[in-house]
Amino acid sequence: MSNDDIHETPSITPNFRTELAAQLAHLVPQAIADGKVDVAKLQDLLDGDAAAGTERFGLFWPGKKRALRAAQEPTPATLRPDLENSKDWDTSQNAFIEGDNLEVLKILQKHYHGKVKMIYIDPPYNTGKDFVYPDNYKEGLDTYLEWTRQVNEEGKKLSSNSESEGRYHSNWLNMMYPRLKLARNLLTDDGLIFISIDDNEVSRLRNLCDEVFGEANLAGQFVWKKGGTGKNDSQFLVVEHEYVLVYARRASASHFGLDMEAKVTTSYNLEDEKGRYSLVRLDMQNLQYSSSLDYDLVGPNGEIYRLQHKNPERPNAIWRWSRERVRKEMSALVFKDGKVYTKNYAKDGAKSRSLLVDERFGVTRTGKAEAEAALGKSGVFDFPKPVRLIQHLVRLADDKSALVLDFFAGSGTTAQAVMDQNAQDGGTRRFVVVQLPEPTPASSEARAQGFASISEISRARISGAGAKITEAGFASAVDTGFRAYKLADTNFSKWQQSSDIEPNELEQHMLELRDSSSDDDATPDDLFTEILLKQGFSLTERTAPREVAGLDMRGVLHSDDSLAVLAYLNEHVKPTLEQLRAMVAEDPAKIIVLEDAFDGDDELKTNLAQLCKTSGIELWTA
Repeated sequence: MSNDDIHETPSITPNFRTELAAQLAHLVPQAIADGKVDVAKLQDLLDGDAAAGTERFGLFWPGKKRALRAAQEPTPATLRPDLENSKDWDTSQNAFIEGDNLEVLKILQKHYHGKVKMIYIDPPYNTGKDFVYPDNYKEGLDTYLEWTRQVNEEGKKLSSNSESEGRYHSNWLNMMYPRLKLARNLLTDDGLIFISIDDNEVSRLRNLCDEVFGEANLAGQFVWKKGGTGKNDSQFLVVEHEYVLVYARRASASHFGLDMEAKVTTSYNLEDEKGRYSLVRLDMQNLQYSSSLDYDLVGPNGEIYRLQHKNPERPNAIWRWSRERVRKEMSALVFKDGKVYTKNYAKDGAKSRSLLVDERFGVTRTGKAEAEAALGKSGVFDFPKPVRLIQHLVRLADDKSALVLDFFAGSGTTAQAVMDQNAQDGGTRRFVVVQLPEPTPASSEARAQGFASISEISRARISGAGAKITEAGFASAVDTGFRAYKLADTNFSKWQQSSDIEPNELEQHMLELRDSSSDDDATPDDLFTEILLKQGFSLTERTAPREVAGLDMRGVLHSDDSLAVLAYLNEHVKPTLEQLRAMVAEDPAKIIVLEDAFDGDDELKTNLAQLCKTSGIELWTA
């Protein structure tokens, strides 16, 4: 039996460096020499399109290369189902993930690559008071595990990024850079990312996003009035605003939806069969004069309309339409009182303004009140964004079935905004939110009310907001549940990283791994979830236990209840050939069996591979 008939589950998330090299080999094979990318040859091929010399324009800071490697480095980490903290696990298409968002973003790459329509994040603003990363800024799963212990490897409490520690801005950029690189991969072709920020890092964030997303893909920069009266919280000015930067995955494919609540000042006082309209002059002043738009316009009855260049109000007047368009669309023009007009029809809504200063966008105290209403408790979270602000951004994404991601979830405002907007417009948007289990301060009101971490606050708020939607009568129409997961090291001993093992311990470690492929503490659901994620399934697949010929198995169901996957995950009970035949008779698209379940019986494994091949079923091992 050929090895091609048996597929092995990948042990780690995609290796982006390797994948990039493979793409280059496909696009420019002449730039590959001895299995490696010949950078000098690639530069020769690009010729004038490649920057030459050491002087380049861009954003540079200490640690940038290492931060890029942090994004590219694959991880064996997984997500474990947290049934106790979930709501409507069997039916919900939403997900809440507790863990370090860098590792989680890597895990999401396999299935969610190019599937997220909107990302909103409210990252740390780097004010010197908020958490960025430990002093040594070690990335990856170890950082998260340290957080769960609340101390670093030297036993020191993890601290904020204060200016006195040096490399203040660099530390923040090193935290943001790999996360934005990974986030971009997840956006759909017409996807948008919205990022809240204040004056501390807005200039560096914009430069960073120009590099990650491309400066041509800047879709806008909103200014949000965060307070009604402002506070004397800075040395020189009363700061009343923050920003929301918006970048597109590809600006040419993206657009903003209309602001349906915008106040329209135009008077649509005329009407025809197409609806109400106003008249707009076809001639216009333009500081950028164009000779091709300066011509004598001939009306439908041969009359001549000339631009009034000597009119002080229109010294550089031109027509808004070309000669050709006027000729083709003459019937759409209105000739009145010696002037030429076009019809401006009334629309539902208008383009969003860049200044978000109306009360309908809320202020900081609005966000605090909304969070407390959902939680049923006060004083547990400071400075959450208003739900109505995030709802406005969700509407601008203009997709009622969008998948919305927030990997700095905080108190869970984004999740509530998605649910509330679905209740308002009948949408079926889904959310995936990620929050580090950042411990609440020991002396805080949140700790006094029983919240040990920010992630606990977030889950409680989402549940409370969902309950209010249900109470309002939207129980059957709005998905107010979520599947909860926790970031964890791989459940498979053979996939665990061994970089910290001393050379003299390596042999013993390998012997231990040979005895068992999975962690004895891992449940079948833990193993099944990890295998599905690493094979590219979503967080919300329809899964169910299934008994086949006396074997306890797990299945993934299609929407029509047919079997997409059937998995046997008990390494301690070797199946018989008859039981394997029963598995195949279930007719799944894919069968997954733990390697150790065969107990070294290659003949049994080969027989299963042959049965699967004959029935057109994929066979995978883990």
